[in-house]
Amino acid sequence: MIAIIASLETLLSIEAVDNLDPERNVTNTNRELFAQGIGNTVSGLIGGLPITSVIVRSSANLHAGAKSKLSTIFHGSLLLVSVILIPKLLNYIPLSSLAAVLLLTGYKLCKVSVFSKMFKNGKYQYIPFFVTVAVIIGIDLLGVYKPFKGEGLLIGVIAGLIAAFGAILHGNLKNSYFFNKDKHKDGDIISIRLSEEVSFLNKAAIRQTLDNIPPNASVIIDASNTDYIDFDVLELIKEFRDIKAPLKI
Repeated sequence: MIAIIASLETLLSIEAVDNLDPERNVTNTNRELFAQGIGNTVSGLIGGLPITSVIVRSSANLHAGAKSKLSTIFHGSLLLVSVILIPKLLNYIPLSSLAAVLLLTGYKLCKVSVFSKMFKNGKYQYIPFFVTVAVIIGIDLLGVYKPFKGEGLLIGVIAGLIAAFGAILHGNLKNSYFFNKDKHKDGDIISIRLSEEVSFLNKAAIRQTLDNIPPNASVIIDASNTDYIDFDVLELIKEFRDIKAPLKI
């Protein structure tokens, strides 16, 4: 669980920092996760806590004008020296001041404009986004479900993935084929154009369309752009061609 949380947080932080970087550098995620794995292994062997990339520290480093790996090395060296030489002095730092730094940095990362921009991208983008944010805030900040307290990021990402998967399935159900739903008369030529992927999830919608074809109509099912048709859908089309269509003549 810790490895999954650390890896997910690192990947999310990397993507966010790469987007914030004015020079548009691209981070090697494989190397980052490999280094994190080695660091966490060594840390665990000496009784330390696991490490991970964190968006707050990374963005603060970026806003300070950091442009090279030297900033990370310097940051780590300062932490090491401080923990070894002045551990008692560090405990005197008020937690409220640290919280203020986190709140300010968090606000810079997630302004109102970010939400409005995501909303303009369409429901298939903003629904998973808002689900993820709501679950993370509900678990970690509001403590709605206390058994998962402290794991809001992981649960929020999983909830967002489920919401995105549901949105994709919903879009696939609606866009599995194109059919002009205007009223057709007897004897019309009706064209049904299948999409690139037609799965078993589309069977019910296609069946309903075929069952509502008016009598004496000519039906053309265009699958020229289709790469995959589920076996159940093929059987449905064959059943319509061989059994149901002749009954409508």
